[in-house]
Amino acid sequence: MKAIFKILLIIVFTALYGCKKQSDNEEVKIYIDRLLSEEYVSYELPVFAVTDIPDLLKYRDVTTVITKFPRNPISSFYQSECRLGVYVLWTIESIREVESGNRDLILRFPSQNSILALRETHEFMPVTDEQSHWDASKAYYEWWYSSSLFSDKMKKDPLAGTKYQWH
Repeated sequence: MKAIFKILLIIVFTALYGCKKQSDNEEVKIYIDRLLSEEYVSYELPVFAVTDIPDLLKYRDVTTVITKFPRNPISSFYQSECRLGVYVLWTIESIREVESGNRDLILRFPSQNSILALRETHEFMPVTDEQSHWDASKAYYEWWYSSSLFSDKMKKDPLAGTKYQWH
């Protein structure tokens, strides 16, 4: 009887030890921490993979304003600040563009700036209000958690159903 109990105990402990607690992606956490602490020093976006998107989406609603972040060097517009959540969405857009095979990317930047702009205008109309942030956040969340096939999802612009686009 003792032998059976010991074997069962070993099986239970082995099973519990083998179960890993699902944790945040450490690279994403470091990226976010450095952006928030204004200590991000690279001039490029990090090389994240599609598997990093769920962890990045956790920060999509953060409204903290950051001022030290990678900027697209080909843009003639200097963006002095950005909400962290919007910047995270732009980072996700970079991952999507790379995954979909967009060959027009320069240094993984998905557009000239991490600025939302009105889609239906002929001139540059940036929007930085809370509503545009929430709308974009919702659009990216719904895009990622939609039931679309993965290949179709990567080709679809998450902002397509909104009045916004990336500048």
